[in-house]
Amino acid sequence: MQHRFRLIGGTLAGVMTVAGLAALAPWQSQATPPGEKDVTVTMFERPFADVATACTDQLGPAGYGYVEVSPASEHIEGDQWWTSYQPVSYKIAGRLGDSDAFAAMVDACHTVGVKVIADAVINHMAAGSGTGTGGTAYTKYDYPGYFEDADFHTCRSDISDYTDRDDVQNCELVGLADLDTGGDQVRSTIAAYLDDLRSLGADGFRIDAAKHMAADDVAAIKGKMSDPGFWVQEVIQGGGEAVQPEEYTGVGDVDEFRYGGHLKSAFGGGSIAQLKSVADGKLDSGSARTFVDNWDTERNGSTLTYKDGEVYTLANVFMLASPYGSPNVYSGYEWSDTDAGPPSGGDGWTNTHTQQAITGLVGFRNEVGSAELTDWWDNGGSALAFGRGDKGFVALNDGDGALTETFTTSLPAGTYCNVAAASPDDCDGNTVTVGDDGTVQAEVPARGALALHTGAQAG
Repeated sequence: MQHRFRLIGGTLAGVMTVAGLAALAPWQSQATPPGEKDVTVTMFERPFADVATACTDQLGPAGYGYVEVSPASEHIEGDQWWTSYQPVSYKIAGRLGDSDAFAAMVDACHTVGVKVIADAVINHMAAGSGTGTGGTAYTKYDYPGYFEDADFHTCRSDISDYTDRDDVQNCELVGLADLDTGGDQVRSTIAAYLDDLRSLGADGFRIDAAKHMAADDVAAIKGKMSDPGFWVQEVIQGGGEAVQPEEYTGVGDVDEFRYGGHLKSAFGGGSIAQLKSVADGKLDSGSARTFVDNWDTERNGSTLTYKDGEVYTLANVFMLASPYGSPNVYSGYEWSDTDAGPPSGGDGWTNTHTQQAITGLVGFRNEVGSAELTDWWDNGGSALAFGRGDKGFVALNDGDGALTETFTTSLPAGTYCNVAAASPDDCDGNTVTVGDDGTVQAEVPARGALALHTGAQAG
């Protein structure tokens, strides 16, 4: 909560057990994104029309399974990014586009095999009063056609104690009007909004600030929908806090915030060998969505960011190659002011999702599937390598100089393209040979990677 309007994501919390949630729900929890392609890319604050183009030209060809888009709802006026997280109605009338643009985006993405996750802000409504981006006049606790005073929690003060569950889930997150998601009318109104997005083709949702709603409330909203699709919930883990991420795995996947912090510690501290135990102390792999950073963490310093350059890219390579969790690549925009909104034109986007090291590893992940982690090697510090059964092999060098090493792999003998450096369609100068004994001698450049898989053999 570093800005008075900043949304710090949440953790769906609840008194009900995970088993109890599953027993009551008329839907089946999806522990990982359904389908063979489980990589998501978050196109933060990209207009829907631009996401449609990206799906056609970039995401589909690269093999991304999902694209997550920023909130599709009317919000407060303003250029800052966080205005998107202060809804004033559930009309699709924000700066990213209208309902026609949303539907056209979904159609374009589906045509090339990319599913769409909509960021859904359902914990709260906007603070203050004014006129929204779609022309709706509102005041705090009165949002015409949707909610009135009785639909909000009676605690009208800011959250002050994260060790108190009631305070976290019933009081206000940085002054935002906190919806009483325990109420049937509130649940029905939210479910109708999400159903509308589903009718426009959305395949699932990222539930914003889930920590600030009881897990059984979120489950009840999901249960009111005719076909809720895939859900992932924003639940920030905090030591000693009353609400923890594990409470929400019965509703859907959960963003694993500890993962991004672990990657920063490893890559920022020069000892990536520690990543052999990256799954320790975190959610079960089948419930975790992993990420290197997001729009909150890149601004509060808790993770690596695009400003870390090659190290940031390496961290993404590791995430995509590792079998733990379902990865979410973050693609935002350059900023110096932490409040700054998105670029108004074509310049200023980081385009992380188009980098060869990233797209090559998306293809790697699609090829290796659920293959087990094998052939782990590290030098105790700045370099590591591991295989994914007999399907793939990756080596990372976070050191200041080139690494020359003979690696043991489980790959079949042959010549392979290093997809971290070049596309299999144009791999001249970026091939390596795996011997009959499975070994490969390679030089991995400083802050570079080697990634081989059986779908990219050069001969």
